Amino acid sequence: MDELELLKSHWQKETSTAKHSFNSNDIYQMLHKKSSNIVKTLFYISVAELVLWIALNIIPLLFSDSYNEAVKKVYGEGYLSEIATGVSYAIILLFVVLLYKSYKSISTLDNAKKLMEKILKTRRIVRYYVLYNLIVIGISIVFGFYFAINHDAVLIENMSHYSSAQMTGFYTGLVISTIIVIGVIWLFYKLLYGLLLKRLNRNYKELKRLEV
Repeated sequence: MDELELLKSHWQKETSTAKHSFNSNDIYQMLHKKSSNIVKTLFYISVAELVLWIALNIIPLLFSDSYNEAVKKVYGEGYLSEIATGVSYAIILLFVVLLYKSYKSISTLDNAKKLMEKILKTRRIVRYYVLYNLIVIGISIVFGFYFAINHDAVLIENMSHYSSAQMTGFYTGLVISTIIVIGVIWLFYKLLYGLLLKRLNRNYKELKRLEV
């Protein structure tokens, strides 16, 4: 049983003549603190994710010539790779900023209705971010397969000898691989953000009860 549940339990058991009674304001203050801490944790996770993605993109570029060649094969010699990477970083950075603003606003709120609105807004921010990442990853995989099929000399040579059945199996394998990768990443985000969002949602429901 967590701190909030203990507080609620005591609040329900205390009589009006008890020396130490808890009222709805005590419950609100606990919910306020817990919600603020959850959003702060979400913010820290988003910062860590930004650093991780930057490291995963920069380190291979600096130390692996084969990786650089592979990137050039997929995106060509232009600035498409840099633009795509820049947009991805900008979106993650925007997410970080929005979560930080949400945390700062929640930490200074003293109104239950406003706190409920901020909780709903934070939930939407996280869900849109996860949805955006899944869509971008799916598009990137399809985009990478397309360029590989059309620009990788070894793959093109091998595919030229495929029968119709083999081609069907090849493309079916690509589709299944894409679905599996997206599914694994979705599960990762579900575990990473899902538990915190569930707690935030529980706080929202408790606030609704206080408002009744």
